Amino acid sequence: MGIIFDKYRNGINLGGWISQCSYEKRHILEFITEADVKKIASWGLDHIRLPFDYHVLENGTGYEAMDNCLKWCKNAGLNLVLDLHKAPGYSFGNNAEDNILFSDGVSQDKFVNIWQDVAARYKNEGDSLIFELLNEVVDAQGDAWNKVARKAIEAILAISPTRYILLGGPNYNSVHGLETLEIWNTEYVLYNFHFYEPMFVTHQNARWTALKDSGIFQPYPGKIEGFAQLEQIFAEGSQYPHMKENTVFDINFLEQCLSPAIEFSKRHNKELYCGEYGVLELAGLQGRINYTKDTNALFEKYGIGRALWTYKDMDFTTVGKDGEAVSGEIIEAIRRK
Repeated sequence: MGIIFDKYRNGINLGGWISQCSYEKRHILEFITEADVKKIASWGLDHIRLPFDYHVLENGTGYEAMDNCLKWCKNAGLNLVLDLHKAPGYSFGNNAEDNILFSDGVSQDKFVNIWQDVAARYKNEGDSLIFELLNEVVDAQGDAWNKVARKAIEAILAISPTRYILLGGPNYNSVHGLETLEIWNTEYVLYNFHFYEPMFVTHQNARWTALKDSGIFQPYPGKIEGFAQLEQIFAEGSQYPHMKENTVFDINFLEQCLSPAIEFSKRHNKELYCGEYGVLELAGLQGRINYTKDTNALFEKYGIGRALWTYKDMDFTTVGKDGEAVSGEIIEAIRRK
């Protein structure tokens, strides 16, 4: 199937370690250890996606953690994706107008320099290491992102000509953003998306979304709850045009949501990788289990590599406070068969 389905088929994110965190030395030393990486390997997974913020490179703690993670992954037989989660002049948590990366030359130079430094540091690593340029681009048009991405990709390949690079689209790396991306005529540029569809299931009542005060509990699988209320919350237009008052959220609905990515892959003959998918804890354990089983069945059907969000904490935890998996059924669903 290619490099993704061969080596990056079933993975998990280490969110909150050196991204979206305090950046304090103690946190970075203690939040994830080699024991965690060994546990992930024991689950039958084949890779880790490691989000990192540029701040941790500037304060000197980031490379230490990245070096350790790479070493631990090698010891455990795992592959590694390095994902730049927050860049100079850009944070996915803000609206596009709050970011300057796509318009500011200084920020773009810093962005390219980060990837040049990372590429040089790991240039002797083989295809057990992949770079993901930027997490969840907001820019709705994509053209500005294509120009910045080209600069970084060319800089990386000039240093490490056989380094595989993941390129994701705008609109928070949605399946719809893939079509806005430049199509590279090289095997070393691969395409990436995130899949949290439908948000009414995966992010129900999440405090950072428009659903935070809805009070709606949406079972999965199950008929849509509070349709009129959800229509009002998303009055400016739904990204789910096939959603009706009697819609049932199930594997068939998920397949419809996934179809733009599937069509993109077929049209351009490109491998796909889903860097994030999952359901937050507020949705309830059984819904999380059911959703994880269905998404993985679809990823298997269409040959899509993926990494569950996320291993620890961050409202989507896969391990409890005791360090053990919250559900053996979730682990079985994401295990490499």
